[in-house]
Amino acid sequence: MDLLSIEQELKRNSYPGRGIVIGKSPDGKKAITAYFIMGRSENSRNRIFVEEGHGIRTEAFDPSKLTDPSLIIYAPVRVLGNKIIVTNGDQTDTIYEGMDKQLTFEQSLRSRTYEPDEPNYTPRISGILHVEKSSFNFAMSILKSDNGNPDSVNRFTYAYETPIAGEGRFIHTYMEDGNPLPSFEGEPKRIGMKDDIIAFANMLWDSLHEENKVSLFVRYIDIETGCIETKILNKNQ
Repeated sequence: MDLLSIEQELKRNSYPGRGIVIGKSPDGKKAITAYFIMGRSENSRNRIFVEEGHGIRTEAFDPSKLTDPSLIIYAPVRVLGNKIIVTNGDQTDTIYEGMDKQLTFEQSLRSRTYEPDEPNYTPRISGILHVEKSSFNFAMSILKSDNGNPDSVNRFTYAYETPIAGEGRFIHTYMEDGNPLPSFEGEPKRIGMKDDIIAFANMLWDSLHEENKVSLFVRYIDIETGCIETKILNKNQ
């Protein structure tokens, strides 16, 4: 099966919601992750990404317009030793704290479910990259309601022990725009990657729906040296 073009996947979907990309550069030298957020309401669109330590957090672009911070203000990216945690909510902290106590990625998420935003019940999507001693592996998770039924929680974890150069996986919260918003279905999508962080970041940003896109984070980690490059793009400047 051919690799999907994430450019086309994004351009044909006006509202994938929030998305996580993890993979390896075509030259095999870089571990890559990206995270983007979108918004339909003024509250959701009133955000930017800012760096915090080795990770990032969201904050209100205009604090006077912030109405409900509960599901939109959080740390999407945190670093725990040689692990990079990327999520679409405050489960970043849950994973960080669990793994700091020697729980696995999957075990750390057992205490969490989908978001309490009826009627959407937005899935919680999470990823973790492990880069150490010239090796790289990653995993992704989605916690979602059972076909929109809040009485049942579905948990899926996908582990990629030996990522292939030039390939990545892409998971997002919504299949498409709608009311209510339909949750992502199936395995993370297999997509192509790029060697250059600027080219990759610009392609992702330009492919997101102009009215709905809010912020984008991209990080390249040199698998051999651990050196990192980070690119952040915010619609609100």
